[in-house]
Amino acid sequence: MPLLLPLLLAAADPQLAMTPLPVGSVVPFGAPPTAAVQVFEAELGPVETFDPKGRAVDLARDLPRVWSGVYRSFAGGVPLPVQLRLAEAIPMGQMVDLRGEMQLGETTVAVQGNLNAKSDQLDLLLLCDCEVGGMESGGEISGVQGLELAGWVAPRLTNPGGRFDLRPVAQTAAPSAASPSSGAPVRGLW
Repeated sequence: MPLLLPLLLAAADPQLAMTPLPVGSVVPFGAPPTAAVQVFEAELGPVETFDPKGRAVDLARDLPRVWSGVYRSFAGGVPLPVQLRLAEAIPMGQMVDLRGEMQLGETTVAVQGNLNAKSDQLDLLLLCDCEVGGMESGGEISGVQGLELAGWVAPRLTNPGGRFDLRPVAQTAAPSAASPSSGAPVRGLW
């Protein structure tokens, strides 16, 4: 009983609360007022406001259907001209299912893959049992910024892979000399 009185006084007076208590003492707990907790929760708001499903719908609608550029193998050699034509872009949750064909030099192959609307990661497969420009069957085209920044990931360690440099092809009239076209802005990874 003699220990209880100092504890009650310490709980009632903040100055007394700063004095050390003997080992084994118990300090009563009082929950904060509910109004303070509700105000704090209201200020936080939702944790994530980005809608990847909505962006997937927008990407499927607005993604350029024709891309042109070159493929450069890391093993060296002549850059290979590339043209990618997307026939379909279908939103599936936060992913966009891509289907079309890619012309690599003189060879045209079917392609199929996914573009993640949340992270802009791309996985694209060549649907052929062939080798074109050092790209062999079993590998994939992998991108970290959609089609803008993509590379060939070989299925074997003996093949170093390569890099694609693709830009969208304008489907309307040719741009004037006064307004040069530029690719999409670089988007940070984090």
